[in-house]
Amino acid sequence: MPMTCDGEGLNLTLTVTGEVDHHRAKDLMRQIDGELERTLARNVTVDLSGVTFMDSSGIAVLLRIYRRTSEIGGEVTIRGVPDQAGKVLRTAGLFKLMKME
Repeated sequence: MPMTCDGEGLNLTLTVTGEVDHHRAKDLMRQIDGELERTLARNVTVDLSGVTFMDSSGIAVLLRIYRRTSEIGGEVTIRGVPDQAGKVLRTAGLFKLMKME
């Protein structure tokens, strides 16, 4: 399963596993959009500890979560960032937009 969701109230945790590349990004975005619409979560945590590879498509996925959450006054926290994904996120400057644990 590429993504699982868990949450209560306005808090939502998205746990992403496997590769986050151009092959999976569109499906992930569809799933995430559905969860964000369903829950209207304001505090979204994205757990990347199970991600084995991430390219620029992963940046697009995270930016979409950030944009959608910011629109309703919420914030995004990223946790469990593997080394390879961390390099991609640092290069893109995402650490400036989102909290990192």
